[in-house]
Amino acid sequence: MKKENILYHIAGHGALIFFGALFFVPFYWMVMTSLKSDSEIFTAQVRWLPQMFKWQNYSKAIRYIPFLRYLANTLMICVSNVIGAALSCSLVAYGFGRIRWFGRDFFFLILLATMMLSGQVTLLPVFRIFRELGWIGTFLPLIVPSFFGSAFFIFLLRQFFMGIPQELSEAAVIDGCSELGIYAKIILPLAKPALLTVALFTFLGNWNDFMGPLIYLTDNSKYTLAVGLQQFLGQHDAEWAQLMALSTMMTLPVIVLFFLTQKTFVKGITLGGVKG
Repeated sequence: MKKENILYHIAGHGALIFFGALFFVPFYWMVMTSLKSDSEIFTAQVRWLPQMFKWQNYSKAIRYIPFLRYLANTLMICVSNVIGAALSCSLVAYGFGRIRWFGRDFFFLILLATMMLSGQVTLLPVFRIFRELGWIGTFLPLIVPSFFGSAFFIFLLRQFFMGIPQELSEAAVIDGCSELGIYAKIILPLAKPALLTVALFTFLGNWNDFMGPLIYLTDNSKYTLAVGLQQFLGQHDAEWAQLMALSTMMTLPVIVLFFLTQKTFVKGITLGGVKG
């Protein structure tokens, strides 16, 4: 039995190492390409390491586009969406998961049904709404919708809230605490893993979002990093080393963020699916 367990663990770790290396290769190739000269990039021979590390590719890439301005715009949109999603989704999830009221399950099913509508289906009517409001060309279409909740995040938080013992809320009611007090002082502190998961999903989604800023932003000074990369490709289609440098600078923060929060991320996902 011990030999079988050892072989099982060896096979499992071997598979994880293999697939981890498989997913790591594209990122490694992107980083190495960002440090190569043009002659090395287009050579017929595969070079896993550059002959001379061209660190100046990063400084050149930053000068080609207003990188810091695009970075500030992206962070502002991401942080605003994280705040909006955490507040709105947790409040709605609390109403569906902790408060009993007539028609709760029916309306929750309607909420889940909205997940079957893809963003492409509602793109045109939503755009017309924002156009009538005069929001085209501003950050509002990219920020305000997060304050109205997301069906998936509401579902995730509701499942987590339903796993919290109801006795805690009952004891708080006896002590004279209101529903908002229970939500703010008891439920939210216990739901930190799920809230951090929602925050991570929201941050990553808005960090990598390309379609939204491309549609709603009309001023170059308000572009995000994703749109900035496309703009760089259109203006400097032959500068592949600088393009890979910009891609690396955009990808690296996401990787670091995931590794720093992976335990909380996994915990929030697993605990959120315990109770249905």
